[in-house]
Parts: sequence; structure tokens; C-alpha cells
Amino acid sequence: MIPVLVAHRGYMEKFPENSLSAINAALEAGACMVEFDVQMDASEQLIVLHDDNFKRTAGASQSVFKQQDYTQISVHEPKRLGDAFNPEPVPRLAQVMELLLRYPDATAFVEIKDESIQNWGMEKVVDQVLSCIEQVKHQCVIISDNLDALLYANKKASNKIGWVIHRYDETQHELADKHLPDFLICNYKRINSDLWQGSWQWMLYDISDPELAIKWANKGAELIETRDIGAMLQHPVLQQRACRRD
Repeated sequence: MIPVLVAHRGYMEKFPENSLSAINAALEAGACMVEFDVQMDASEQLIVLHDDNFKRTAGASQSVFKQQDYTQISVHEPKRLGDAFNPEPVPRLAQVMELLLRYPDATAFVEIKDESIQNWGMEKVVDQVLSCIEQVKHQCVIISDNLDALLYANKKASNKIGWVIHRYDETQHELADKHLPDFLICNYKRINSDLWQGSWQWMLYDISDPELAIKWANKGAELIETRDIGAMLQHPVLQQRACRRD
């Protein structure tokens, strides 16, 4: 089996993670699918960010839940990438949705971070995300490690959902069988037996070795999430599942 590659936080190997630059670069490189993270800020607006603060991506200690003005913040990952992408504005989810409109064949896995759910409440955050993605709903999959949030999103708007699991055990297996998410998402290093069979598709992360990706695909993982989408799509087998764009 040849897996479909998912660009983890965009093309994060070469670009600042979760930035417009990274997501656009991944799509231009031929990614059919991209994944990114969403937090809700102090003004209750949705931004694309993995952590609940800007320390790692911008070298700033501000909490996302106390920040309203982003004019002085650049998420160019100075510690990892130096000043190569400075300035890199904090992207809003609405901006990413506008970008997605230019790639109608692309699918976006929109990960709602649990920190925001805990801070603002599940319904407020999920409702805001559903509203923001409405125009491109058919291109979006809501993912989270918060199963309640996923079930709420699916019930309210019939969105496809993907459950991010952090334990590969029988309890998680029973919950998957009960609630039947469209996707099960897990770090491949946590898989300690055969992949559970069900109506879902498996997406394993974070794999940047083409042969390892093919190995897991042959075990039943239809989607492979990678930080290095450009290099992975150079592999003669994996490039057969790339999305060609003029």
C-alpha cells in the first residue's frame, strides 16, 4: 500500500511550524493533506499555534490566553531557524481557511488544542472553530485528543473527526469501537501490536523516513503524518500519491 502523506504543522522541517509559510509551502510541494493546531486567544479569536504560549515559536513568554496584540510577535522559531523567516506573523485560522480555498483538492486536519478547551470551555471553542471553517467545511477534519469535543463537533455539524490517542491500550480501543471516529491518530512509537481494525482510517505520526512510512502503510496505516513533506514526496513510491498542482 502507498500511504497519503499529511504535512505535520505544514512543511515544518524547512519553515516555521504552523505558519502560513509552512502550510502554503506544504501545499505547493504536493501535499494532499495538511495538519495544524488551533488555540483561542485572549480576545476569543482563533489562531494557529501548537503551544499555549509563544516561548518556543517566538522567544516570547506571553500566554496565548492573555495576548490580544500580535503586532510585536513573530513566530519564526528563532531558536531553530534563526532569523530566516523574521518576521512571521501569527496566523489566524480564518487566514488559513482563505489559503485553503486556493487548494480545493486539499484536506486540512484542524487540531483543537485541549489547553484552549480547558481555558474557555468546550462548546465555546468548538462552536467558534465550526463557524470559522464553515466555508470550507468539506475540506476539513476536526481532530483533538479531547473525545468529548470531537463528539460534540460531529453531532452539531456532522464534521468528520479524528481522535488523537496517546495510549494504545484496550480502554482506548473500546472507546474507538464505541464512537467510531473517522480517523485514529497516534505516534507510531506507541503502537505495540497490530493496528486495530475498524471503520476508521489510521494516521500515524511523526515519520520522516520513506521506508518506515511504507512499512507502516503495509500494516494498515493509510495516512502518514510527516514534518518533512518535501523530502518525503521525492521518494519514487510516495510521490505517486502527491497532489500535482500547476
